Amino acid sequence: MRKVKPNYYIVVYDAKVKHVAKVLKTLRKYLHWVQNSVFEGPLTYAQFVKLKNELSQIIDPEHDSIIFYKLSDRYMLREIMGREKGTTDMII
Repeated sequence: MRKVKPNYYIVVYDAKVKHVAKVLKTLRKYLHWVQNSVFEGPLTYAQFVKLKNELSQIIDPEHDSIIFYKLSDRYMLREIMGREKGTTDMII
């Protein structure tokens, strides 16, 4: 059986005060805390889907924002859940 290599993610969030504790607790179940509102670590596709489903039950997409950076050997994919609060003109 072929072993699936997890992708590495960086997750950044900005949420209303009433959602912060739940978002923080959910992210800590899956990833490593790096600094305020920033988490990172490896996730399988199934874990990533489960994490997004859990977060979608917590946030208000009109006001809260979660950005997922998916890193691999060849590329980076940026995905936003909820409101986009800035421009993407200067992504390095």
